[in-house]
This record gives sequence, structure tokens and C-alpha cells, in this order.
Amino acid sequence: MIDVNQLRSGITFLDGDDLLKVTDYSHSKPGRGKATIRVTVRNVRTGANFQKTFTSGDRVEDVRLEKHSFQYLYDDGQFFVFMNTGDYSQKQVRYETFGDDKYYLKDNLDLELLLYGQEVVDYNLPPNVDLEVTEAENAVAGDTATGATKQVVLETGLRTKTPLFVNTGDVIRVSTTTGEYVTRV
Repeated sequence: MIDVNQLRSGITFLDGDDLLKVTDYSHSKPGRGKATIRVTVRNVRTGANFQKTFTSGDRVEDVRLEKHSFQYLYDDGQFFVFMNTGDYSQKQVRYETFGDDKYYLKDNLDLELLLYGQEVVDYNLPPNVDLEVTEAENAVAGDTATGATKQVVLETGLRTKTPLFVNTGDVIRVSTTTGEYVTRV
């Protein structure tokens, strides 16, 4: 059990049967009375985001998640399938776990999965991934002094803005935190 004053972004805890991960934390102390701790949390099993409010002195059950290195293998139509790089066992992960981050999953991508017991509840993507451009508009000559960009579609279906010189077939590096173009590879 930990005091709610120790909650910070990234900490996972149990609230009843719900496994919650803190995404935002705020602490306020009124002139009188106890301090109020308001956290925005994400239910790691359902993906639902909501706010919870605690009073100073409340306690929650903290959870220790195990990190393991995995490699993305394939999408079987219902689950993403990963292989543990240590013992070669496979794990199936629900689509809801990844949400829009599914667009960064490419065959043989190495990443960390966080497990609670045998259940995969979270993940850590690498900071950047290299993806091939499958669709790109033709560049239009003109005023490029302002850093003109165009929309491209990558091999995983991700759409991002790139400089005009990027063409179909190019491989580009994309940030997994912002989804933005980093460089051409």
C-alpha cells in the first residue's frame, strides 16, 4: 500500500478490481482541511480514461509490473502476436491495449511489454520507428521558404506530414511519441 501523495505519472495501482495507470497528477491544499489529490487515470484493461479524487492520507495498493523484451510478429485478425526474445514464448495482446499506437507496429519491431502476472497490461515503444512511404502526393514547385509539407501514408497506415522531397518508396523515421517525421533513412 502506498500513500496517494506518492502517486505520479506512470505509476500503476489497483482500485478494487481495476488496474489503473496515472497519466496526470495534481495536488491542491485549501486554506483549511486536508489536501486534495486529483489524478487522471487510464484503466489499462479497458482503455477508459477518467479522473479520481483522493484526500491526503488515503492509501492505494501499488502494483509492480514486470518488463520483458518482446518482438512484434504479426496481427492475426483479433490480436497482436509478440514473441518473448528470452524464452521464445508468444503472447497475444488485445487491440485495445495499443489504441492508435498500432500504427507503429512493424514486423520484427523490438519493444518492451509490461506484465501483471501473465497479463500484458502496457508497453514501451522505441522512441522512433523506420517506416516505408506507400503513398505520397507529388511535390508542387513554389514557395518553399516557409518549410512546405505534404501528407504521406506509411506502410502501417499511419498518416504524417513530411517535407516535399519525400517520395513513395522512401523509408522515413517517425517519432512514436508525436507521430511526426524525424528524418529520411
